[in-house]
Amino acid sequence: MDNRKYIKDISFSLGELATQAMLYEASAYPTPGLVSPVNSGAHEDMDYYSFIDSTTSLMKFMILFSEEGYSKREPKDIFKSIRLLGIEAEKNMFLKTSGVNTHKGMLFIMGITIAAVAKSLYEKSDFNSIQCNIKAMTEGLTQEDFKDIHLKKNLSHGEELYLKHNIKGIREEVEKGIPLVFDYSLNFYEENKKLAKKSRIVHTLMGIMQYCMDTTILHRHSLEVLEEVRENSKRIIDLGGMYTKEGIEEIKIMEEDFIKRRISPGGSADILAVTIFLTEVKKKFFNTL
Repeated sequence: MDNRKYIKDISFSLGELATQAMLYEASAYPTPGLVSPVNSGAHEDMDYYSFIDSTTSLMKFMILFSEEGYSKREPKDIFKSIRLLGIEAEKNMFLKTSGVNTHKGMLFIMGITIAAVAKSLYEKSDFNSIQCNIKAMTEGLTQEDFKDIHLKKNLSHGEELYLKHNIKGIREEVEKGIPLVFDYSLNFYEENKKLAKKSRIVHTLMGIMQYCMDTTILHRHSLEVLEEVRENSKRIIDLGGMYTKEGIEEIKIMEEDFIKRRISPGGSADILAVTIFLTEVKKKFFNTL
């Protein structure tokens, strides 16, 4: 087989699975505070069609991230390349959404993950090597990104939170190898595969929200609100989540509350999409499910 064609086939497949995962995340309901086909959640500047527009604008870049990862180069060099691509992808997203930030966090975490998967496939390694690649790609990221932060004038949301709360956010999460995914949500999603697809996605979102240090919530609100969200999510899972009438009713109540208070668990949504993506990757390429 022509090697270039083989690389293309893998890249297209990974890009397809990443796009599918992002659309799955946006298509489920009820997902408290998040955009869905039913409503815009806690958002006034975007809707479900914004998410379709944004996702399709990023599809090409998911393929390109895969191609960068499928390489003999060192993980750090791959990360430098995909970060430059990510800047271009972000511009493309903003053009498609008229400046609305629909997927900035998703782009960052999914781009790193998809490149790490491609690197594992290139090296013919096992599924667990993906997390190792993520760690190797992003080693020292928080130190590098935050070293001169006090001198910057235009800060990102993540940089503002670091200065205010000393929380390193998604940068620290990828530096650690996204443990919320690899140590929890992948198993949780698999354990609940008997649920209907939509219910399984919603149930997994609630599971993730129990533990996620969600900087989207934190940026809009406070540590107290974030802790409240985490506690309520745990309570809903304890009630049975999408398995019980009581759990479903509590999720609907949470949905109404989040819309009223403009609470959006966007960080949890990003983790959910990565979880769905890696589950599909596992099935297609690692034959372990």
